[in-house]
Amino acid sequence: MPNASLRFAAALLAVLLAHGAFAQAPPATEDPRQMDDAARKAYAATLHEAKDLLDKKQYAAASSKLDRLIAQRPREPQARFMKGLALADEGRTDDAMAVFQALLSEYPELPEPRNNVAVLYAKKGEYAKARDELERAVQAAPDYAVAHENLGDVYARLAEVEYEKTLALDKRNPAVAAKLKLIRETSTPAKAPASTPTPVETPARTKAQ
Repeated sequence: MPNASLRFAAALLAVLLAHGAFAQAPPATEDPRQMDDAARKAYAATLHEAKDLLDKKQYAAASSKLDRLIAQRPREPQARFMKGLALADEGRTDDAMAVFQALLSEYPELPEPRNNVAVLYAKKGEYAKARDELERAVQAAPDYAVAHENLGDVYARLAEVEYEKTLALDKRNPAVAAKLKLIRETSTPAKAPASTPTPVETPARTKAQ
């Protein structure tokens, strides 16, 4: 595989836990404002503690905290979403995929899990599936910048694959060789929303890094 392709695939999960906020916080299915003040603060604090542990790559401790939150409120998406990020960062791609797909089966309108499923598909080299998921994500959230950028990257990778096939069939095609060189020089890795939880009391929409 060309060096650019290797860089594209290898970097896909490197940004999963980059510092930043959710591009769009998954809406709580149980309104956090219905919690009493102490419960709301405790829940938010545990999310932040889990995020800090993930930043330190202490996956077992982070997962333990997230599992407790999920057991307390099994339909609340934020802790489940963060658990998927933790699994992905740990290299447990299939387990992470299962978490994100379970969220989508309940909340198909959420673009974040769909974006992350696309990132995992791209990591596997399944770019057509990644494209399909990202197209659904931007259809659900037209102002979701991360998914738009990722979709552009996936389109570029699909184009790269087709140019490679063209050159394998016609090595003397200078136009395609020039296009392939350009797309390799400008290719960038896809991103996923970072794991910083939005405050439980205000699941507002913000821009991810």
